[in-house]
Amino acid sequence: MSNVQPLFPSDEMKKGTIQVQASQWISKMDRGFNATENDAFIAWANQSDLHRETLFSFAALWDDLSVLNELSALFPINNQHKKKKSSQTFITKIAMAASIVFVFILGSNIYTNLLPDSKMNEQQYTEIKNLSTVVGQQSRFSLSDGSIIQLNTNSLVKINFSQNKRLLTLVRGEARFDVAKDKTRPFTVTSGDKSFTALGTIFNVQKNSNQDMELVVTEGRVLITKANQLIDRIAKKIYQLPKEQLPGLLVTSGEKAIISQEIPQKVQQVSLDQVQKDLAWQQGMLIFEGDSLASALAEVSRYTSTNFELVDSELAEIKIAGYFKAGDIVGLLQSLHSNFNINFEKINENSIRLTTSNKN
Repeated sequence: MSNVQPLFPSDEMKKGTIQVQASQWISKMDRGFNATENDAFIAWANQSDLHRETLFSFAALWDDLSVLNELSALFPINNQHKKKKSSQTFITKIAMAASIVFVFILGSNIYTNLLPDSKMNEQQYTEIKNLSTVVGQQSRFSLSDGSIIQLNTNSLVKINFSQNKRLLTLVRGEARFDVAKDKTRPFTVTSGDKSFTALGTIFNVQKNSNQDMELVVTEGRVLITKANQLIDRIAKKIYQLPKEQLPGLLVTSGEKAIISQEIPQKVQQVSLDQVQKDLAWQQGMLIFEGDSLASALAEVSRYTSTNFELVDSELAEIKIAGYFKAGDIVGLLQSLHSNFNINFEKINENSIRLTTSNKN
């Protein structure tokens, strides 16, 4: 017998509280656990047989059978116990179902009275912080909802999560967003004049300026709208409304949208090779396929403090191709010298001048 004193003054109140907590866990399971909730749920369910039996009782009455299936996979022994009790009479089942609403109300009052701060539920969804990288750095971050953000060089994202929304602002740079499923809270990234709203998807946003951006969607759907447009209701309609009725530009898996001067251009279907090129930075690489030397060096400069000076316009138009490690200036210069007879001269700590072999 445990020496721990019971939390509630009676067994009925204790049972009511377990039912309240079970209903809350079932609801969270339905919308998808975040990074911390899964372990907490397993620990709660393993506290007693009553906890697990109550979970199965509520899951059996839930409108989505996938919740019951998920429980059965997590606790197969309890599923067998549930089957052994199948001789329970029909009247008892009806009585249990009819009592759930009453128990939930009673238990909710008890549970609320135990909380010194009524905003606890809201606080558990709140996350406000900044994520950033310096020049040449690439980092991966996990958020409280289970989403993952990978930041490219010299990037800054501001996080503002609440109970009803997941709002992020890409202040500068480039980021990959692997969005956790949450039917109740849309996930929106604002950058400049545009917002990118998704539900359970993976997409990449590169901000070149407040007016110029690129969006690549590798999984799911993303809706591009004005940044000041209300997105709460819009986000919930992404998977319900026909494409032509959505109040914005819809970009789906395998597509890319280029935004120039705040105007989204026509959505492009992109090949796997093009996606790999655009997102090679996520593996710390840069891929060039016939890019001009001037544009390639501009991309390289994003990952280092080094600036390049081209002596003449002919150099700027040379087409290059190849795989380079981001920030590997030495390897790039050696490749240019070997393949194009381009010489390099270090002017100062942060500047390099490029010339052809017959010019000094």
